[in-house]
Amino acid sequence: MFVVFLKSIITFLIVFFVIRLMGKRQIGEMQPFELVITLIIAEVACIPMNDPYIPLYYGLIPIFTLATLHIVLSFISRKSVKVRKVLSGNSLIVIDKSGINYENMKKMNMNIDDLIEAVRTAGYVDFTQIAYAIFETNGQLCVVEKQQEQTEPQGQTLLPLELVVDGKYIEHNVRLSGTPKSEIERVLSDNGLKLSDILYADVRQDGNAYFSPKRRPAFCNTLEISGGENW
Repeated sequence: MFVVFLKSIITFLIVFFVIRLMGKRQIGEMQPFELVITLIIAEVACIPMNDPYIPLYYGLIPIFTLATLHIVLSFISRKSVKVRKVLSGNSLIVIDKSGINYENMKKMNMNIDDLIEAVRTAGYVDFTQIAYAIFETNGQLCVVEKQQEQTEPQGQTLLPLELVVDGKYIEHNVRLSGTPKSEIERVLSDNGLKLSDILYADVRQDGNAYFSPKRRPAFCNTLEISGGENW
């Protein structure tokens, strides 16, 4: 029991030293290859701790090997742009002046609900407030806000209500807003679009709506609603 206790303390100190050596203060700052190395270090560190008959160096050698690998890859990535792109990938714009970038979302294997959650976490509930949204290589979302005049009535905050997500109606929200589907389809028809072409659409309490097609620029329009006081 004392051996396991002693090995646990030594392993903790070694792993702590190695993580500090990597230079990252939190998981959100790590590049993909750094996260993989960290996960493997955590796994191999447990091997000698759990079994008193396994020599301590069975865990320490892989830990130091992975730490050395991290230092070498970090050094090479600092010197070479090509290597940096291979190891860390590229930042991707998911919202631009044309609206939601459907192709870049597919590259990231991301759905519209993931994007909505990320945008809200960044402090935005309305896509019309956003000029650009960029996913960095470490997974964090950078939002560039539009410079625009205040359009909301004083004292009133307008909250977008999702009506269409990935070509399908959000039935509960459509009923909540009191928006006839025929009204939505009229707007789509006027713009030469079908429901399946829409990646995301929402409406506000004043009837102003935002539509972002999958492969065409986003646009705004006005919908007739009867349930603006419901949300």
